[in-house]
Amino acid sequence: MNLFCSEGTELANIKQQKKRNLQNEKRRIKNSSVKSSIRTAAKKVVKATDLKDVKETKSTEQIQESYKIFVKIIDTAAGKGIIKKSTAARKKSRLAKKVNSAVATLNKTA
Repeated sequence: MNLFCSEGTELANIKQQKKRNLQNEKRRIKNSSVKSSIRTAAKKVVKATDLKDVKETKSTEQIQESYKIFVKIIDTAAGKGIIKKSTAARKKSRLAKKVNSAVATLNKTA
């Protein structure tokens, strides 16, 4: 049994609850978009730090720039309450380890 409203079907009869349902749907769509952009930015950082590709064309500036963009996106989302602050800190920490090891590898080979 589906309890959620979807595309024209409404469970609520009260005007205030109908409005709340519309607001919740708008927020759900916006939040899913922000979460998707977080995942995309994280994938870009992981791809930039991939050790197979690091030696070929990546520079430390490119890696750090992609990480900086990721941090900006995830901090904004955490500030707005889309994700928890501890989740944002954990994700930043894990990617920072990858960035630091990739930069160290590049500096060793250079």
